[in-house]
Amino acid sequence: MKYDEFLARVRQRGEYTSRDEAAKITEAVLGVLAERISPGEVEDLASQLPGPLGPALTSAKRQQPENFGIEEFYRRVAERTGARPRTAEWDAGAVLTTVAEAVSGGELNQIISQLPSSFAVLFGKADAD
Repeated sequence: MKYDEFLARVRQRGEYTSRDEAAKITEAVLGVLAERISPGEVEDLASQLPGPLGPALTSAKRQQPENFGIEEFYRRVAERTGARPRTAEWDAGAVLTTVAEAVSGGELNQIISQLPSSFAVLFGKADAD
């Protein structure tokens, strides 16, 4: 998937008014995701994402992943976007469902396996089987 197509899908899913808004939301969600998964997984995911998304993801990675749940994930996304946590839930779903389409099934499974099962729905999965 090319970068423009990725942002177009995020924009459509999130019902954003502009490509710039979709890009800002995407970078915020990916930045929080990078804090939550292992550095090696951040690198693997970054290698499969189009355009500037990979470097944006790797610049947010930590030495060690932080351990937080889905509510904290939403809070952090909301903090970065200036939105409410409920809006951040919508934003995270728009971005991460698009990530699920853009990466290989194996990569997606590796990401989801590092997260609590409650995160699976954000990637368009019913559960983390």
